[in-house]
Amino acid sequence: MTSDTEPVIAQILIVEDEEEHADVMGEALRRLGHICTIVGGIDQARDELTGGSFDVIITDLRMPESAGKQGVNSDGSNAGMRVLEIAGEHQPQAETIMVTAHGDVPTARDAFKHGAFDFVEKPLDLAVFRSVVTRAAEQAVLRTQSDEELRDLVQHDGFEGIIAGSEPMRKILRTVKTVSASTIPVLITGESGTGKELIAQAVHNNSSRRDKRFVSMNCAGQAENLLEDQLFGHVKGAFTGADKDREGVFEYASAGTLFLDEIGDMPMTMQAKLLRVLENGEVVRLGSNDVRKVDVRLVCATNKDLNTMVAEGSFRQDLLFRINASHVTLPPLRDRREDIPRIVRHAAARFGAEMAPDRPSPEVTDAAMMRLTGFAWPGNVRQLLNTVQNMVVMASGDQEGDGPVRIDVQHIPESVRASENEDTPEPSGLGSLAGTSLEHLEKRAIRETLKLTGGNREKTAALLGIGERTLYRKLKEYGLR
Repeated sequence: MTSDTEPVIAQILIVEDEEEHADVMGEALRRLGHICTIVGGIDQARDELTGGSFDVIITDLRMPESAGKQGVNSDGSNAGMRVLEIAGEHQPQAETIMVTAHGDVPTARDAFKHGAFDFVEKPLDLAVFRSVVTRAAEQAVLRTQSDEELRDLVQHDGFEGIIAGSEPMRKILRTVKTVSASTIPVLITGESGTGKELIAQAVHNNSSRRDKRFVSMNCAGQAENLLEDQLFGHVKGAFTGADKDREGVFEYASAGTLFLDEIGDMPMTMQAKLLRVLENGEVVRLGSNDVRKVDVRLVCATNKDLNTMVAEGSFRQDLLFRINASHVTLPPLRDRREDIPRIVRHAAARFGAEMAPDRPSPEVTDAAMMRLTGFAWPGNVRQLLNTVQNMVVMASGDQEGDGPVRIDVQHIPESVRASENEDTPEPSGLGSLAGTSLEHLEKRAIRETLKLTGGNREKTAALLGIGERTLYRKLKEYGLR
């Protein structure tokens, strides 16, 4: 970033147990316009990293041991490394900087193995410190701009139907965009209803084969002879009723992408035949001896643990190696609840347009959205979409006129409302509030409400009972987005 551009303003987390040293760093960075949050140890850092959003994370290498936490030496010598690990898990978009005493420089260099951007030595040279942080902030902004381009792709290019506001899903789509450029096989795992076929379609849409066929086939619940016929095809007279030649999905998808869903349900004998095709790129139709060359990009999916199946002898290890060149694991919807409001609004607009194209998109009340966000959704996105479709239908029947349909709690199916969220686990850290500072409670309330509203500041302020200007000030004060 050149000097004539507008200076970067970053959200910065400082993890430092020496209060005076932390204040010096914070003041040096605030003078540059940065927004700083300062904490004194791993526990507080974990809370900030799991709930906040930061561009740069600065941590001391040595801090006192965090009581009751594993992975921290009694002398606190690897506390900073643990902060880097937590940051890598919860804030992969952020840049991290290690602060260390001169004698710990060799150890600090190991921080690069944990993804650190750089390290600075104590006592701090503030000019050097500011320079390192500025470079890290600029790098983080470039990454954020890349993520914004990815969000544009979600909207307009190869990710139709995928809602990716949460960091787990954005990370998955970054992986999808990377692997799509190659021809390596991709294995997609996750619970039923999480959207595995949508990810497979995204791999195809962003590949060089996008103008060729995307062929989907479900391997579950089929007799072995029928499965073999569908995969490899047959010639006329191969069996009773085979009155003409028919190509299988491998031939039909040649030059394109073949998606084999529920690969874990494929019988062992068919697994061996599939492996041979993948190894030599040749198929033989049932009833024929002629070899036919095929060229497919293979994407597989399953809701089963294939490694466990290999150990039990029900899935071939060599086939798993072949189909698992790149692995994408989709999280269940309950682990990315911040995406639920986006999915609900998107689905309501789509189903509403199908029912009444000339009518404004349905509106979902805050009370209904809170109930939907709190439900555990064992059927994941598929169940949520079916629920929203039902809600749009029921709400449309209750309302006359040409205005937008208003979806409220009474339109949520009884199966969802009756649960009263009994199966929803209490979020971590929400136990007893005794002894918790009001500032911490306020920050937590803002975070959770932002997640609920999908980042909508107007709705967040309304639910919290504060003005938008007050909310904006507190977002800056607490280093939230």
